[in-house]
Amino acid sequence: MARIVFVGAGSVEFTKNVLSDILTFPELGESSLVLHDIDPERLATAEAMANWMVTELGLGAKVEAHLDRRAAVDGADYVINEIAVGGHAATRVDFEIPRRYGLRQTIADTLGIGGIFRALRTIPVMVGLGHDLAELAPHALLLNYTNPMAMIPRAVYQGTPFKNVVGLCHSVRDTQARLASLVGVPEEEVSFVTAGANHQAFVLKFEHKGQNLYPALDEVIARDPELRRTVRVEMYRRFGHFPTESSEHGSEYLPWFLHHDDQVEHFRIPVEIYLRWSEENLDTYEETRRRLAAGEGVEIEPAMELASEVIHSIETGTSRVVHGNVRNDGLIANLPGDACVEVPCLVDRSGMRPTRIGELPPQLAALNRTFLNVGDLTVRAALEGRRDHVYHAAMLDPNASATLTLQQIHDLVDEMIEAHGELLPEGVR
Repeated sequence: MARIVFVGAGSVEFTKNVLSDILTFPELGESSLVLHDIDPERLATAEAMANWMVTELGLGAKVEAHLDRRAAVDGADYVINEIAVGGHAATRVDFEIPRRYGLRQTIADTLGIGGIFRALRTIPVMVGLGHDLAELAPHALLLNYTNPMAMIPRAVYQGTPFKNVVGLCHSVRDTQARLASLVGVPEEEVSFVTAGANHQAFVLKFEHKGQNLYPALDEVIARDPELRRTVRVEMYRRFGHFPTESSEHGSEYLPWFLHHDDQVEHFRIPVEIYLRWSEENLDTYEETRRRLAAGEGVEIEPAMELASEVIHSIETGTSRVVHGNVRNDGLIANLPGDACVEVPCLVDRSGMRPTRIGELPPQLAALNRTFLNVGDLTVRAALEGRRDHVYHAAMLDPNASATLTLQQIHDLVDEMIEAHGELLPEGVR
């Protein structure tokens, strides 16, 4: 059966969700489940949880746990990446230092100063993983969940011999479900085409039985003043297509919102909300650890995680469409060919086959390019050890450039580099 490796398995809540899916697919119940984390306590917690779930379900799945990454990925069929380099402490740095400069962020994991430095911390680890896979599991599929999604898969396929990597994110699926609900049409009856950069993709086609559903959405928005007080609806009104990312996330990729007090208030943007979520995740981990130690176990409830669906489709031949983040190579004609883009992918026994979209509407492609420019420079900074490109990425970031002067950005980057220290690529620090 399949050897499924979890890198960063100490992200226990996420590991639980994917395991719940895998272990409740009858065809995957005998898989080898391999857990890797660099934190011994978190790895032991994940191992206890996996063993409890396998025993509770009466399955024959095998569980392994490895502090050594190479031992974990050796011979892997699938590798699910969920690492958070630096953990909660690094996340706090990503918010606290920019805050002192007057720079607001909400999630800080995709673009902006937080996204840049999360990528710089993560890319060296992912390059190491890519080299390990090229040597020890060249036919494996690397399924990446770690943000920033437009940068991490790109760093692997651009910086290592290993190319079989795809990024997975819930934002497209959740947006499509939300739009179908708003217009009152069952999701399975709606025809969607959605593509772009991860967290800044757009719904290009939104139809029911050949009829465009955007006019129906316009009517819903016109009747609901609360909907109009969201960033994503404002972006839809201005750019003509609905964006896939939530309002709190989307606001920090743009120059028009977080720098203005009235816009933050009007659009109800929850500044620094990710810090609260991160603290809640720590509490969830401690509760899970307590329950396992007490023999109470955890909930086993299928979550329909994308990684488990991809694995199930490849192993069984069940066809699905999953949105993946892959090397562009002309899939979206008016975005850079070496960029990482998010497009529908047909998944079955032959693997993942991305859909060729053609050209995005020019205004959407232009917006995506401002997003992808920051990622391009950040990946180059990490792979080439170019500290100057860290400054360049930050100077071109829409939110930072709308808020700070060039000297402030330079000083902020220096302070961030000093704070994160050895977590960053050698040439950058």
